[in-house]
Amino acid sequence: MNDYEFTETLKVLETAIQMEIDGKKFYLAASDESTNDLGKKLLASLAKEEDYHRQKFEDIFSDIQAKKSWPKSDFVADGGRSLRAIFSNALKDTAATTGTTSEIDAVKTAIDMEAKTLDYYRENGARAKFTGEKEFYEALAGQEREHQLILIDYHEYLTNPAAWYTGKEHHSMDAG
Repeated sequence: MNDYEFTETLKVLETAIQMEIDGKKFYLAASDESTNDLGKKLLASLAKEEDYHRQKFEDIFSDIQAKKSWPKSDFVADGGRSLRAIFSNALKDTAATTGTTSEIDAVKTAIDMEAKTLDYYRENGARAKFTGEKEFYEALAGQEREHQLILIDYHEYLTNPAAWYTGKEHHSMDAG
């Protein structure tokens, strides 16, 4: 990695770290303000995932500073399984209620945040010079896309819980 690549890579990582810090802060605040257990659990879990991503970026940042090359990362995206499980389990214990305007607005903001983060990681994955770097950004982009899809699902649940439940039940019904 030449000096220019080194400097640019660190700038990208610094931006990514700040995005994850901001995401965590936003999700914690939204979780605290949520009026239902599902929102509290889902948003708090998203905050934990943002913090995990931040830690991975900080580890990579430190490795690059020390070695001036992209390190092997042990990051593995779970495809959203853990968040989907939280969502499914919390639904079992939560009565269908329409979300408050502030919570719906927070979820819309979160969907937009995830879209920006997704685009940022895709762009950096496409520009990646190292295989490990490309794989890392692609895995993170996949994780952020799952965050976005879960938030869209939650938004639908908050804005029209009856239709949301009907859609989910219909999806699992036999056609015959």
